[in-house]
Amino acid sequence: MDPELENEMISEDSCCTPSHGRMSHHSEKTKKNLVTRLNRIEGQIRGIKRLIETDTYCDDVITQISASQAALNGVAKILLEAHMKECVVNRIQEGDMEVLDEVLVTIQKLMKK
Repeated sequence: MDPELENEMISEDSCCTPSHGRMSHHSEKTKKNLVTRLNRIEGQIRGIKRLIETDTYCDDVITQISASQAALNGVAKILLEAHMKECVVNRIQEGDMEVLDEVLVTIQKLMKK
């Protein structure tokens, strides 16, 4: 992942707290970056569909699927990092230790893939 993009993902206003109804609050720059990445992934998925429709060799399709999965994992890593650095830290500082169980479940979900 591009270190410059990673650094701009974490911002001081990317916190999600229970008082906000479990919503994240990312900066506009972060949102734009994530949406750009997701738009690129969306294009990759459409490309995979076209490859299947045109009977492209299976190995080539699988390679494109793998690239799309890696791109989605990149988005998840950025969100998880922001969540841990901001939301989780803040909730622990407020005495909410249940957030650790929540994070562990989230990590388990990511690792299944």
